[in-house]
Amino acid sequence: MKAALPHAELSHGIRSNLSQFLHQLFQVFLVGLTIGMMRNVVPALATSEFGVPQGSFTLLAAFVVAFGFVKGTMNFVAGRLSERLGRRKVLLIGWLTALPIPFLILYGPSWNWIVAATVLLGINQGLTWSMALTAKLDLTRPEQKGLVNGLNEFSGYFAVAVAGVVTGYLASGMGARQGLFVFGAVVILLAIVLVLLWVRDTLPWAKAESARFAAGTATGPRARFPQNISAKPSTWEVFTLMSWRDRRMFALCQAGLVEKFTDALVWVFYPVFLHNQGLSLPQVGWVVGVYGTVWGASQLVTGPLSDRIGRQKPIVAGMLLCGIGVGLMLMGSGMLWWSFSAAITGFGMALLYPTLGASVADIAHPDWRGSALGIYRFWRDLGYGFGALGLGIAAQWSGQINAAFWFVAISMILSGLLLAWLGEETHPRLNPADTEKENPCETL
Repeated sequence: MKAALPHAELSHGIRSNLSQFLHQLFQVFLVGLTIGMMRNVVPALATSEFGVPQGSFTLLAAFVVAFGFVKGTMNFVAGRLSERLGRRKVLLIGWLTALPIPFLILYGPSWNWIVAATVLLGINQGLTWSMALTAKLDLTRPEQKGLVNGLNEFSGYFAVAVAGVVTGYLASGMGARQGLFVFGAVVILLAIVLVLLWVRDTLPWAKAESARFAAGTATGPRARFPQNISAKPSTWEVFTLMSWRDRRMFALCQAGLVEKFTDALVWVFYPVFLHNQGLSLPQVGWVVGVYGTVWGASQLVTGPLSDRIGRQKPIVAGMLLCGIGVGLMLMGSGMLWWSFSAAITGFGMALLYPTLGASVADIAHPDWRGSALGIYRFWRDLGYGFGALGLGIAAQWSGQINAAFWFVAISMILSGLLLAWLGEETHPRLNPADTEKENPCETL
């Protein structure tokens, strides 16, 4: 591994750091492959391999709940650890945590082993996905954050789709357990080798950026960083700032949490709803695939777009579009209609998803940006847990699956309106800090 350069010699920007940027982009691709292998094929194993009763909706929802709470917690841990240990070490720990997963799938005698593998997956995803994103943000310039988030999320979610297809063929040709074992082992070992040989720690880039701000030599407009936080904040100080002491961060975190309700709905209820409407399993796959494809591909456009037009409008529009798309699913019938509503929902997610992360990064000071992103991702991925609980309660209480759709649609619209009220434009070029009068902290 090369020695770290002095901070003054480090420059920011994708072009200046293209090699490391591409390495980090490939890392998140491998992260997406890892969750993709568990998300598509493993549920199919539940009945045939582990004796889980058919129609066990409660068990499936619990699976999503557990994943969300574990991943959210690890996002929080990853951000703080990365500022003490560096990004690279945390990334490596995340991949080492994933090593038992292929073996648990290959040799697991019961569904409990798969649940244990999912817990490890949550730890792996929380550490590695957070670090791959944080490292790219360290390397690039403020005006590239939307582009960075768009590329990051496209790479990860494209990999999820690729893993679903590849593991499907491997499972058909080699057997489900063997196919997943080979796929998982190759992906995880490749990631570890790449981290050890080529990935560099990007924490020095974050320190260089911080040093330029401190020296007053930073170029470009200054972001509206919160002011009611110390220079070296504690974990609790950053957590409270993100969660309620800065109304803009609160608005972004609540939107991140609620938008996961939509993905939990697609994961748990879309297949059940569409199958009950008479679609075959391949047809269900295509409708759900429209959602994922539109979401993944559109982020290549919506991420950079937010660098030009700002963050606030795309996020609010995305929240409202998602709510409308989910509601439309119940207001028509036929594969074409459901695909259309899935596309609306997917495009809404593309508008809001990379932009929320870019918005947090805009107004998080480089000194504690890793922690801020970790805490934002903590709240965001708790949305899987709270969302799945809400879906289950709504459906069970009403006795109808449609209630879960309305629960999500209304939640998305209300959350978008709350963000429009409490949030503000965070792009430093469009809403820079007042250098004569430091940006006052605006609390709830």
